[in-house]
Amino acid sequence: MTQQKVALIIGAGDATGGAVAKRFAKDGYVACCVRRNGDKLTPLINEIVENGGQAHGFGCDARKEEDVQSLIETIESDIGPIEAFIFNIGANVPSSIFDETARKYFKIWEMGCFAAFLTAREVALRMKPRGQGTMIFTGATASTRGSANYAAFAGSKHALKALAQSVARELGPLGIHVAHVIVDGAIDTDFIRTNFPERYALKEKAGILDPDHIAENYWHLHTQPKDAWTFELDLRPWSENW
Repeated sequence: MTQQKVALIIGAGDATGGAVAKRFAKDGYVACCVRRNGDKLTPLINEIVENGGQAHGFGCDARKEEDVQSLIETIESDIGPIEAFIFNIGANVPSSIFDETARKYFKIWEMGCFAAFLTAREVALRMKPRGQGTMIFTGATASTRGSANYAAFAGSKHALKALAQSVARELGPLGIHVAHVIVDGAIDTDFIRTNFPERYALKEKAGILDPDHIAENYWHLHTQPKDAWTFELDLRPWSENW
């Protein structure tokens, strides 16, 4: 195993997750990027490498215990110690309570919370003997407020916040920094640009979140001194009504 530090991003998508991977790679971390469909990671991995960083892509369904265990073992054995763990899987699928199905509700919980438990547990087992590391969980507006038609998503995000709180209180005394970030507002993504053009137009006035700026805050959390750790950080555009 090399001594290079690893940043593990679970849910390294095209916006926040990818930006976080690039930010950590910029400062010399090996970015281990994970998506359910590993083929979609190729552009991100290539971009990091072309800019002088190091990155690896992994296809993994983070809801499956054996797959998660194999993933973490492979990274720790073949690449390096995981110093930063970022859980960023999204599960924002709106539905009226009248139309929601049991299958979809359960799947959203699996993606947004259960997968976080599985991955965080395996990483914590490796960080504990080293007495250091950072774990960051991406929350949302739904972490604190259940809006109409978002029962499944809000339930998942509320559960994720509770998980992060519990883990923070247990691992903090062991030297492991755990943080929960509430991203409150639209993010600059293809989805927002295509489906909400009026909202996307606010980009010119800094009215939507820039993934690179979110990533910079994640890096700041990771580099905080031990005597001034943040547990919860909320990020939103200046114009967001909250």
